[in-house]
Amino acid sequence: MKVALGADHGGFQLKELLAEFLRTEGYEVRDLGTCNTDPSDYPDFAAAVAEALIRREAERGILVCGSGVGASIAANKFPDIRAATCHDTFSAHQGVEDDDMNLLCLGERIIGPELAKEIVMRFLHARFSQAERHVRRAGKVKAIEERYMKAGGS
Repeated sequence: MKVALGADHGGFQLKELLAEFLRTEGYEVRDLGTCNTDPSDYPDFAAAVAEALIRREAERGILVCGSGVGASIAANKFPDIRAATCHDTFSAHQGVEDDDMNLLCLGERIIGPELAKEIVMRFLHARFSQAERHVRRAGKVKAIEERYMKAGGS
């Protein structure tokens, strides 16, 4: 599986750790930055990871910032991106199984590296259930997205 990975300065250390961990687990990692702890802006990396998913250059995405919240907000502005901040394993797999989440956001200042690894693995191993109620709900979310994207937010 190809995984797009990005972080701002607040998530750089955890991103680096996760990139190495994922490679040892056999994943193909597209590291989309940042490359150091110099101050940077999470929307830039959210855009890079979201666009990689939209272009199908990766099957799943992971963003890391200080809390995970800013990255999630920015990523969800893109069509077909379903990003969520998860700091527990249940949310990470349930978000995929029930909500077809394709982008996981983590907060380096919130969780430690071992929990982050567990969350990432639960996210990557999960699959959308295709249960009728979840497909119906995902369709409603997509309809909202399409309505407001076409309308320019008005």
